[in-house]
Order: sequence, then C-alpha cells, then structure tokens
Amino acid sequence: MKAIVIGGGIGGMSSAIALEKAGIEVEVFEAVKEMKPVGAAISIWPNGVKCLNALGMKAALRALGGNMAYMAYHDAVTGAALTRFSMAPLVQQVGEFPYPVARAELQAMLIDTFGRQRVNFGKRVIQVEQGDNGVIATFADNSQASGDFLIAADGTHSVIREYVLEQALERRYAGYVNWNGLVEIDESIAPADQWTTFVGDGKRVSLMPVSDNRFYFFFDVPLPKGLPQDRTTVKADLSGYFAGWAAPVQQLIAAINPETTNRVEIHDIEPFSRFVKGRVALLGDAAHSTTPDIGQGGCAAMEDAIVLASTLASHSLGIEDALLRYQARRVERVRDLVLKARKRCDVTHAKDPAVTEEWYRSLKSETGERVLAGMCETIEGGPLG
Repeated sequence: MKAIVIGGGIGGMSSAIALEKAGIEVEVFEAVKEMKPVGAAISIWPNGVKCLNALGMKAALRALGGNMAYMAYHDAVTGAALTRFSMAPLVQQVGEFPYPVARAELQAMLIDTFGRQRVNFGKRVIQVEQGDNGVIATFADNSQASGDFLIAADGTHSVIREYVLEQALERRYAGYVNWNGLVEIDESIAPADQWTTFVGDGKRVSLMPVSDNRFYFFFDVPLPKGLPQDRTTVKADLSGYFAGWAAPVQQLIAAINPETTNRVEIHDIEPFSRFVKGRVALLGDAAHSTTPDIGQGGCAAMEDAIVLASTLASHSLGIEDALLRYQARRVERVRDLVLKARKRCDVTHAKDPAVTEEWYRSLKSETGERVLAGMCETIEGGPLG
C-alpha cells in the first residue's frame, strides 16, 4: 500500500511517520522549496506530546521543550499577579508534561525523523484525480505522483479541501492580530519556568519558555482586518497599542527583534463534517483550521496522524472504508477543539467587554483548579488519553 502525503508541515510529517510505522509506503510532497514555519513557536500539550512519543520522538522533543512549571496572569497596568499556580496537578492527572518548542526546531525534528532527503520540496499540487484503484496528484511543474490513497495536509489554505468538499470555504477573521517571536530569557520580565500572561483591554502579552534560554512571546490586539504592516514600525506599533502597560511589557517590546517578529491576522474556518472523498482524506489545518487560543492546532494534527495510521493498520474492509472510519473518529473531536478555541478567543479579546471584565475579576480568586480542569478535559479527549 502506498500513500501520497501533500504537505510537509506538522500534520503532513506526523502522518508520514505514522503511516510508515504502520507498514505503509509513503511519499511526501511540499509546495515550498524551503520550509519556513509560520509562527515562532508552538505549545505542545500532553495530548500532542503523547502522539510524538508514540512516533518515536520522545527524547528529541524533550531536548527542544521549555520547562513550563507554572502559569500566571498579571494585571496589564500594575503588573501585579492576579493568579499563579503550579502545572504539576495537570502533569500528574494526564501523565505527561507540556512542552513549548520553537516551530522551526519542531519542523526540523519531524522532517529529519522521516528523512529530509526523502521529502519532495517545490511540488505545488494543482490537481487530484482518483479511480477505483488509486489516486494521481499533478503538480505545477507538470510532474505527477500516484498512490493507493492521498492525505491532504496542505494547511489552512488547502487546495485539496475544495476538491473533497466540492465547494470553497471562506476563512473567518477572528478579530485580532498576533505578533510573535523569540527573545533571550530575562527574569526581570518573567520567570524562566513559567507561562506568564499580562491581560487588559481585551489585549494579551504572553511569554513561554522554550529551549536554549529563550522565551516565546506573543502580543494580541483586537484590530480591523487588512491594516498596513511594516517591520520597521513593529516596536512603535506595539508601544502604541500597549502604552501604559506594566514595566515588563515595555522591557519585552524593547528587547524584540523586528526582523524576526511575525505579524499574523488570526483566522479559523467554520467546522465541517466531510474529511474524506473516496481515497483522499483531509488532515490537520486542511480539515480543521483553528485559532491558537487553546494551543491545540498542531496537537490536533498529530492526533489525526495517530488515528489515521492506526485505523488503516487495524481495519481490513479496504482503504475507502478505513478513511471513512478515520473521519468518524475525528470530526466531533476537532469540531470541539475549534469551537473551544473560538469561545476562549472571544473572552480573551473582549468580543463582549462585560464578559471579559468578569473573567479578569475571576482570575483574582483563581487557584488553578478550574483552569487546569478545563485543560485536562481537552487533553484527555485525545486518542491516547
């Protein structure tokens, strides 16, 4: 059996590794000539960590991950801690640690685990055809690839999604812009072992530790879509949006490098229920594009890969039947994640200011129990518990 995987991102490479471990021949095709991950870093929650462990990357992942032992929220203006609590109860309940990691390093780990020389870069798919016995993908350079089935892990802007759904879907603007990057850890800004978040006015400034003494940082600001952007004004823009915020936020703005800071307008896609058309299946952001507000986009793609490979390996009524069973096992799970992220997005970014103000007030009495319980529920809903 041979699989064609379209896309060399987190979902594509996770599925390629998982399929190969299940004894299936795999070819991977990636549109770009050189991988440049969108976003500086990613939080891999224990459900994603368990997937990477199962795919043989336990030690490699730990070398990339930061020590996120605590979680804290701070008032935007005074900088005072609203709440701070240990992540240990979460680890104890779910049986694994969370690991914030630099995206480029995660991407390299996945590609190198599969075999970098085996990935076909510069292959942008333009057409997919299938018959009773297989699938043919045609690329922009007029080359073709054939296999028994095809996994479309070609991202939120998926070309193949329209083929599967037989209609084009619009991405939905979530209402805010995110700036993100990496800086050297400075404990006068935030502790080195803590996920620290400053909140106020529907805005957010957050720092997470990753490997090599670095913080992953991000700034969120509710803004209209389509505003002009210019790297040369990043610090001035952020200084304006966060004028009057606490000293650590100002220190962070001063420390960032505009040349390596990403600016992203955040979108998602309304959940849908069809991931499969015959021998073609959507996976990752192509199937369930989400906002990053609960940190589950990449983890959900890893879950997809585990479920896809195990279903193909354990069922014997044919490829099309197995792919439909993959779909059945994933649709409700990922719908729940997309809608949870959207709900959290709206509260965090003051879609209803009264609701957000109430959240700020509730943080002052938060012991961590409620927050961690919600995280554990999300994590334990994954295929590996």
